[in-house]
Amino acid sequence: MATKDSHISNTYDDIAESWYRLRHRTRFKQELQYLADRWGQGRLLNVGCAHGPDFIPFSSRFDMWGLDSSSQMIRMAVKYAEKFRYKANLLVADAVQLPFDDDVFDYVLAVAAYHHISGRRNRDMAFQELRRVLKPGGEAFITVWNRWQRVFLGKGREVRVPWKTREKEISRYYYLFTYFEIEAALKQAGFKLLASRPENGYRLPLKYFSRNICVLLKRD
Repeated sequence: MATKDSHISNTYDDIAESWYRLRHRTRFKQELQYLADRWGQGRLLNVGCAHGPDFIPFSSRFDMWGLDSSSQMIRMAVKYAEKFRYKANLLVADAVQLPFDDDVFDYVLAVAAYHHISGRRNRDMAFQELRRVLKPGGEAFITVWNRWQRVFLGKGREVRVPWKTREKEISRYYYLFTYFEIEAALKQAGFKLLASRPENGYRLPLKYFSRNICVLLKRD
């Protein structure tokens, strides 16, 4: 996950092995393959990489870096990279304070990462850090959960979602964005929005009730 909030990091340490088993493949295969084709090659950062499935479409042509605040997720990411025979530079780090120089990545992914960061100041700092490490003209793709998806209607911006391991049920923190909120926050951080849309599997005519918000950004 993306933040070193100790409770959130500990949560994902606890679920890392079961997450690896049950979420073994990316849920954004079509979106990520499109980006791999669009971007071609370059230096790629994956923020909140978890066990690493989102690397797969980029594994043949990109210099890949990944970070997660959960040390156990990074352990699973090493295992995943070995299984699928690709190389990624993996480290335990915080999205709110990225351990990289300015302007070093051509492209950035952050799939289901920023909605785990608690506190508006921390989320704004994470978006600013994303812009800082991205090269001028570089692009980023992020996804967050949508506050207006049906299951969360009327439940507020902050929710807890259970995850069951073999031993216990664990509560996971989510901050739920609206389209308007995430777009405004990213513009405030200095990005140009290239696209803001639901996941490819969403079929209703109004985008505002999708499960995920997928945003393609550019740093001018």
